[in-house]
Amino acid sequence: MFGRSGGQLDLSRLDNVPGPFRLPLLRNGLDPVPELGYRRDAEPVTRLGKLFGLSIWLVSGYPEAKQVLGHRDGYSNDIRPYVGNRHTSDAHDIGGLGFTDPPDHTRLRKMLTPEFTRRRLQRLDPLITETIRRQLAELDSRGPVVDLVRDFAFPIPFSVICDLLGLPVEDRDDFLELGPARFDLMSGGMGALGAGATSRSFIIEAVRRQRADPGDGLIGQLIMNNDDATDLEIAGLVDGVFTGGYETSVSMLSLGSLVLMRNPETIRMLTDDPGSVDQIVEEMLRYLSVVQIGFPRFAKQDHELGGRRIKAGDPILVSLSGANRDPRQFSDHPDAFDPHRNPGQAHFGFGYGLHRCVGAELARMELRAAFVALAERFPDMHLAVDPGELEFQRLSIVYGVRSLPVRLHSEQTATI
Repeated sequence: MFGRSGGQLDLSRLDNVPGPFRLPLLRNGLDPVPELGYRRDAEPVTRLGKLFGLSIWLVSGYPEAKQVLGHRDGYSNDIRPYVGNRHTSDAHDIGGLGFTDPPDHTRLRKMLTPEFTRRRLQRLDPLITETIRRQLAELDSRGPVVDLVRDFAFPIPFSVICDLLGLPVEDRDDFLELGPARFDLMSGGMGALGAGATSRSFIIEAVRRQRADPGDGLIGQLIMNNDDATDLEIAGLVDGVFTGGYETSVSMLSLGSLVLMRNPETIRMLTDDPGSVDQIVEEMLRYLSVVQIGFPRFAKQDHELGGRRIKAGDPILVSLSGANRDPRQFSDHPDAFDPHRNPGQAHFGFGYGLHRCVGAELARMELRAAFVALAERFPDMHLAVDPGELEFQRLSIVYGVRSLPVRLHSEQTATI
């Protein structure tokens, strides 16, 4: 259960997630559990329960989620008072954009934004293309059966983000496990915080090394262009870019590949009209919603939200997967994957408002290039195991599948 530290709610002492609070993280395969939809339709703002006098609210309706995510002054993202103070190492410090409020958030985001404009990111196009080409060739050599998570979905974004930041890729195998562990709540708050500390230690050391000898990647640029920024501030930014830049893309590439195999028409769309990938990727982002909940918000004052009375200090969880299936926004079969869906129906795949993912355009670049190349090279790929054998993340903020065994070619093609 939740613990306390000095009379304060301490999420780091969470040794298990109580049943009612698991709802926004539960899925049946690719779909949120039906109860989430029932609760959203009946109460788009619902109280999950109460802990130490604080009501924990779940927002799963689209307009209500937009109100919370877009209100920069009504809610705080600063979770640090709620994770205890018994850890003294720098690696345990919770920092970065996701847990920071203005004006600090404004100052820190300005350090990153110039590096993530579409114009600046275009220089990565050759790297992304070559990384994908190399990885697909390796897949072919390993076939006929491969694990698309290990051999495709992970190495592509990991290689790209390491190159962007100026980090070595030698520790790739470690981060294949560390990434999912940071968002996995099966072992409670301490498990996730411990995995996060291990990852942050790697980033902090990289920043400190480059302080003396800046590299030509983003870490070096941040150091040289921001003399007043501390190592921990830069490490917090880099950690957010690093983890968000590969772990969410790993889930999108692996689960997106599963969607393609379940929808052969979409593979044909990609091979016949590669330009359709833009629309397909946007629908995948909505349908899959791999980031299941937004950063926790804490109400700054008493207010009304979706007909419910929220008190100052109450934590609010926004279910991005629930909002992205809201029939009030997506009226035409919101629980179905539809590659022809109107692209004008904005989704929360990258969040919304002040804390919208800064790397959204980079993720789109990788997804578009990877899915077109995958469909063109392996149009007959199909699962190599029974679908019931797939093991999905059971209780994770970032949803994914642990492995995805795939046969790259049809049996007929393989014999030709």
